[in-house]
Amino acid sequence: MTGIKTTGEKKLMLFSGRAHPELAEEVAHQLGVGLVPTKAFDFANGEIYVRFQESARGADCFLIQSHTAPINKWIMEQLIMIDALKRASARSITVIIPSYGYARQDKKHRGREPISARLVADMLKCAGAHRILTVDLHTDQIQGFFDGPVDHLSALPVLADYVGAKVDRNKLTIVSPDAGRVRVADRWCDRLDAPLAIVHKRRDKDVANQVTVHEVVGDVKGRVCVLVDDMVDTGGTICAAADALFAHGAEDVIVTATHGILSGPAADRLKNSKVSEFVFTDTLPVPSSLELDKITVLSIAPTIARAVREVFEDGSVTSLFEEQ
Repeated sequence: MTGIKTTGEKKLMLFSGRAHPELAEEVAHQLGVGLVPTKAFDFANGEIYVRFQESARGADCFLIQSHTAPINKWIMEQLIMIDALKRASARSITVIIPSYGYARQDKKHRGREPISARLVADMLKCAGAHRILTVDLHTDQIQGFFDGPVDHLSALPVLADYVGAKVDRNKLTIVSPDAGRVRVADRWCDRLDAPLAIVHKRRDKDVANQVTVHEVVGDVKGRVCVLVDDMVDTGGTICAAADALFAHGAEDVIVTATHGILSGPAADRLKNSKVSEFVFTDTLPVPSSLELDKITVLSIAPTIARAVREVFEDGSVTSLFEEQ
């Protein structure tokens, strides 16, 4: 006989960056593990230092970090943490990105533009990531940017079940804020047995976040409309879509989105909007300036924790959504 046999068992270790520690702690709680103690700080010139306080040798490591503001800092911290795990002889490194940065830059609209979503995937791979676990990418094609397994989770069950439990389904209409979200909106319709409407819009290519709403396709008069999107950033697009629905006779409008980025003028726009409720998940921390009564934040931690367990136990992540 040649070689050496080992009787060691697989070991799961959960690590977190500093971007959104509350979500990481909730995921750890759902898994029944503790976060690995980590020393992380910024040098005077802005460089980031990271050191894990426990050995990761031979472990299946899961590193969670949301790409929130300041987004470039937290992406860099995540890359440094991946590199640290690689050099610590981790058996595998699964990078959990509840909200994937630069996801809107997934293709070239005009010449001389970058495809930044691909660049982020390349950097993660180069740093040493073996697998990516993320929630509601802006477009499905981003999965193909990473040369390795990508587990693409969906917040639809969490959001749809919340809305379906509090709204009269006989008056419910699901609304896509643009043509790009129709496929997702159609899944909402199947889950809640509701009709579909679409807001037709045109975006100004030369002015960021500038949208002009043209018309509403579908019957929304006297209906409770649920606008479904993957993210709300400055709030301009979604609030303009809501105004168009009210102009066409909608009784009420509820906005749902997986990622509440809520930057810039979002606070004023959401506060002054006629929308009765904005529903997000906690893939990103909600700014303290936006703690409004009309904002509801649902936990995505149970979904992430179940996916982590399936990955660790060599199960099926897809089965989590086929059973919904």
